[in-house]
Amino acid sequence: MMDLGYWLPLFFAGAMGLALLIYVVLDGYDLGIGMLLPFASDQEKDVMVAAIGPFWDANETWIVLGVGILLIAFPQAHGIVLTSLYLPVTIMLMGLILRGVSFDFRVKAGDQHKAMWNRLFAIGSLVASVCQGWMLGAYVTGLTGDTTSTLFAVLIGLALPALYIMLGAAWLLIKTEGELFHKAARWGRLAVWPMGAFLLLVSIATPLVSETIADKWFTLPNAIGLMPIPIATGLAYAGLIWIFNSRQILDNGYGWLAFLALIVICVLASIGLAYSLFPDVVLGRLSIWDAASATESLLFTFWGAVIALPMILAYTVFIYRVFRGKATHLSYE
Repeated sequence: MMDLGYWLPLFFAGAMGLALLIYVVLDGYDLGIGMLLPFASDQEKDVMVAAIGPFWDANETWIVLGVGILLIAFPQAHGIVLTSLYLPVTIMLMGLILRGVSFDFRVKAGDQHKAMWNRLFAIGSLVASVCQGWMLGAYVTGLTGDTTSTLFAVLIGLALPALYIMLGAAWLLIKTEGELFHKAARWGRLAVWPMGAFLLLVSIATPLVSETIADKWFTLPNAIGLMPIPIATGLAYAGLIWIFNSRQILDNGYGWLAFLALIVICVLASIGLAYSLFPDVVLGRLSIWDAASATESLLFTFWGAVIALPMILAYTVFIYRVFRGKATHLSYE
């Protein structure tokens, strides 16, 4: 019978993966809206910021939780990952800080400086998104730092902002109406093709840059068993194109289906990534059991996680329920 030393690292790996998945979806849309901000009018910018205003701080809680689990449950991996990714992590944090400052100062600093802070909010969103993609690409290739790893990191660094922009456009379909709603639909129709191209390129490049991942995906019978993942992803992407191009769906209030399709794509990508990496927490270097803290420490932390994780989930559901409905102009009064 397998003991706690086996199951607790699995639990924390799953919790960390769940936290980062939720972060990508939730903070992804507000980063995407930040990158779309320069393409809107001044009045529309206020509504776009209001569409993320009640949520964006809470959305970032999930990345804090994910990194916290990595530190507490897998300290050896935390040291390797954060050391290897020190530069992009630092730049990402600077981008997130710039977003936070700009969010408040765009109104409080006065109308004469509002345009500047809007631009800085967009820049911070772009910088944070590119850095997150870079980190993901470097992580998937085992943090080797060679030319192949760097080129793959560049690819993901371009692909992730495209996904975030799609999430942002889809969120605006849920939260806005009128001219901004139609602009969001147009932005989605334009962005869906680069996102699809990057999705295809990443799918092709991933097994090419990692022999370990290629063996997992393209050996029988694994290849047959894994076919539902790319098929379902392709169907979700086709559905996304259909939704953004269907006036009937959008005008009848079913724009939220676009956001749902993107969630499906993110979940399927996460399942594929988890399968590709498992059982390693750093590909080819550390398994989740090798990197895990002592069982006694994990057991102590487990009870805290069992309390904290449902509370964070409940709070997230609560704020989204309270602030449901269409966004109005953000007010600091």
